[in-house]
Amino acid sequence: MSLSDKELGMDRKITRRDFMNGAAMSVAAAMLPPLHAQSEPREAQNAAGYDPPALTGMRGSHEGAYQTAHSLRDGTFWSKAGAATDTGESYDLVVVGGGISGLASARFFRQAAGPSARVLILENHDDFGGHAKRNEFLVDGRRLLGYGGTYSIESPAPYSPVAKGVLNELGIDVSRFDSLIDRKLFSSYGLEPKLFFDKPTYGADRLTINPHPLWGDNSANPSDALWQRFAAEAPLSDKAKADVQRLYTNDQDFLPGLSSSERKDRLARLSYADFLTRVAQLDPQVAALLQAYPQPLYGVGIDAVSAQDAWGLGLPGFRGMQLSREPGPGMGRDAIPNEEAEKFFFHFPDGNASIARLLVRSLVPSAVPGSTADDIVTAQVHYDQLDRAAAPVRIRLNSTVVKVRHLGTLPSAKQVEITYVEQGKLRTVKAAHCILACWHTVIPYLTDEISAAQRHALSSSEKVPLVYTNVALRNWNAFVKLKAGSTYAPGSFFTTVSLDQRVSLGEYHCTTQPSEPIVVTMHHYPCSPGLPARSQHQVGRAALYSTSFETFERKIRDQLARSLGSGGFDPAADIAAITVNRWPHGYAYQYNSLWDSFWLDGGPLPCVLARQPYGRVAIANADADAYAYTDSAINQAYRAVQDLKMTTT
Repeated sequence: MSLSDKELGMDRKITRRDFMNGAAMSVAAAMLPPLHAQSEPREAQNAAGYDPPALTGMRGSHEGAYQTAHSLRDGTFWSKAGAATDTGESYDLVVVGGGISGLASARFFRQAAGPSARVLILENHDDFGGHAKRNEFLVDGRRLLGYGGTYSIESPAPYSPVAKGVLNELGIDVSRFDSLIDRKLFSSYGLEPKLFFDKPTYGADRLTINPHPLWGDNSANPSDALWQRFAAEAPLSDKAKADVQRLYTNDQDFLPGLSSSERKDRLARLSYADFLTRVAQLDPQVAALLQAYPQPLYGVGIDAVSAQDAWGLGLPGFRGMQLSREPGPGMGRDAIPNEEAEKFFFHFPDGNASIARLLVRSLVPSAVPGSTADDIVTAQVHYDQLDRAAAPVRIRLNSTVVKVRHLGTLPSAKQVEITYVEQGKLRTVKAAHCILACWHTVIPYLTDEISAAQRHALSSSEKVPLVYTNVALRNWNAFVKLKAGSTYAPGSFFTTVSLDQRVSLGEYHCTTQPSEPIVVTMHHYPCSPGLPARSQHQVGRAALYSTSFETFERKIRDQLARSLGSGGFDPAADIAAITVNRWPHGYAYQYNSLWDSFWLDGGPLPCVLARQPYGRVAIANADADAYAYTDSAINQAYRAVQDLKMTTT
């Protein structure tokens, strides 16, 4: 049964818009005056009550963060830009991009150049942190936190000494995590992994047991009782149900007569979807059921992920194939198991936004009160302290860089001029050095001082679109009644739905009673199965830009009502606030043996050419390693600072 907008609660007055202290926060470029050369006081981040994490509605890459860059991309910017105003400011370093890589770049530079070094960080969003986004909610008097982007300190490969050193210096003790998370809370209420089959896809709305949750160990078989429950509840054909169980429990060798290396080579050139349907000859419903499993890692489904990577990730179907545990050529780094890396995990209540906040504290102490990695969680950032003239480090938000050029020839230039748009005004600053810690795909539009080959390599760094949505609920009684923990919904708009992590840190305490408010996280990945991965990302990015907040809200309410309605969930009454973190440019693109021949057969990596320094400019960010993890962002920041030294001796 379809619910009306009224039944879904679309007419309810919830916290869903970008309001701050009762007044609309207008940062959209469309709302700003036309570009001209007159100078105006900087108001936005210095305004009373400025607090981006408290904003709800459409966040992530929000309105105002990207319009200038899109105009630059489309070739319409300079024709109406007018003359720029020289601010008269001069720095030792200007960093373009205030994400973790940009913040870490500033930290490494000051460690090398000394505490008196003057640094300016220019960030196009209304908050620092980049994809490490923090969402805050106040529900019935209780403060709740959610992660709007980067989730945790983790990596498939061990953290480098450099990245570990930064975490240690910031006071983050990863070994404490087990003492901070209540792993027994949800199980004490009987919550278990679920599958949600939606009516538009499967003919019935059905919440069932998930006999083998995401990223399970395929050597551990679910019990017969779980399979019986799944068979009784799932709206699949009898053949599909039998094939699912056979896939997980059968020891069949689907590629007989080949050596382990030959099998891996075959699997690296074959999508996991094709492996299931063409090699294992399973019912197509099985592939559809597993389609969305790799989305949280790659932003694409099993149609665009190799069978070799699926094996490495622990997806089923390889029990009888006797594959050696050594990684094969073309294997994704995510799919290579590493015991040390698996133990190196830490999740703050706001994800890695706390790392960004700790980095800012180390750079601009007056902006972030406190002194520990515990008190960072509840610290209130003083945004009006980020850009003070007397401070050695300044962070300037809502500022989109549009040009970076050396003042003179590359071998002899002593300064770099950086032009940016802030509050509708075109301005310039100068610096002895510059680090571009922005997306690689943006850099070719900022400079004409690089080679055609480097420009092409930078442009090939596709970004992965995704949506992290946080929904603040007044209670989670329906989850308990239905015994629903994390839910995988292969046919739905949001393919994963999970209750907030049970982490308490410092003065922040997680919800422990079903009658209390909680944050539910829902992830959407705009895929177009059948297209190459890069094409899927391009189509998905366009879809995200054209999807209104109202559409996201309706899909949120409808999916929660369909999956939890039988447990008493009322979308009109139970939803207190919604924050949609839309990331059209989300993860760094990771190389894939199905689409990137050099990754499988060997050859130079585009990211290595793309990140080469030129003159007094170096390049950082996770794109520079084609690896979508926080440690990569930190490592590349360190490398970029070393590159600056090499180019200025």
